[in-house]
Amino acid sequence: MSTDNTVYIVDDDAAVRDALGLLLSLNGYRTAFFADAEAFLQGWSPALRGCMLLDIRMPGMDGLTLQKILRDRGCRLPVLVITGHGDVDSAREAFRAQAVDFLEKPLQEAQLVRAIEEALKRQASDVRASPAQADYARRHASLTPREGEVMTLVVAGRHNREIARDLGISVRTVEVHKARMMEKLQAASVADLVRQHLQYGSG
Repeated sequence: MSTDNTVYIVDDDAAVRDALGLLLSLNGYRTAFFADAEAFLQGWSPALRGCMLLDIRMPGMDGLTLQKILRDRGCRLPVLVITGHGDVDSAREAFRAQAVDFLEKPLQEAQLVRAIEEALKRQASDVRASPAQADYARRHASLTPREGEVMTLVVAGRHNREIARDLGISVRTVEVHKARMMEKLQAASVADLVRQHLQYGSG
């Protein structure tokens, strides 16, 4: 199957596959289902077009390992990572392997459709948008030195208490700097912050 709007769903939960298949078909997408990473690897070819919805935690090979193997094989299929167990380390690892987005279950239909559209646009253009990078650079330049320090530690996976200890400030002060930093960078979540940093920052 090589239709450009095909969404390849790799998830070991049959109920999740069925629900996603119905939702996506109602939104006009073709779908293909795989119960585990090994099955997708067997069916993968460089000719595939569309995007992937990839679960992280699966029996056998996990989603992040599959993502890295596909990247090593030269796979250009955009990947949307989905998980019921999101954390900063997993998000950072996924984005380092060039995931388009990191979505936590239960998936919201509008958010999912937006992410898929972004992935399909990336498949079509297959280039990194320089205007977006310039916009990020402008927003990043607006951070105060302390906000920049907090951002670096948040992206590294540190919790507020750890950041407070490292910087010698109170947890409440960390929270204030973190909120201002997230607002300036227009980051909707920590996972979004990690994505921006790895995609447009020094990564």
